[in-house]
Amino acid sequence: MSSTFRFLQGVFPVTGQGLDKLVLLDDSLTYTVPEGNRAQVLYFRGGNASDELVIVVLVRDGVPMRWFPIGAKGDVHVPLRVVEDVEPGEVLELHLAAPTGLVATVVVDLGLVEV
Repeated sequence: MSSTFRFLQGVFPVTGQGLDKLVLLDDSLTYTVPEGNRAQVLYFRGGNASDELVIVVLVRDGVPMRWFPIGAKGDVHVPLRVVEDVEPGEVLELHLAAPTGLVATVVVDLGLVEV
């Protein structure tokens, strides 16, 4: 059985719209599982250059799946080690929640494997 690694990653400027409002972090942080494959999320790493808490949220088909709070000027590494399969056609996105008006930069790295 072959596998292919996929990564949603980059450094992104953000403007907060409230901790209760999720917004897509960037269009490049969207992944659709190809037909005939499954995907498994392996890890999440994130960094926050601001003086306030931000929350990166892994969204699956429009529904929040995992929440990754990142403290002020902090970072996080969460090994997920194949918690569950993501089925063909399902869409994963990285969204962000941040305090209203916060202007900051975040770094995200989500590792996946297609099997």
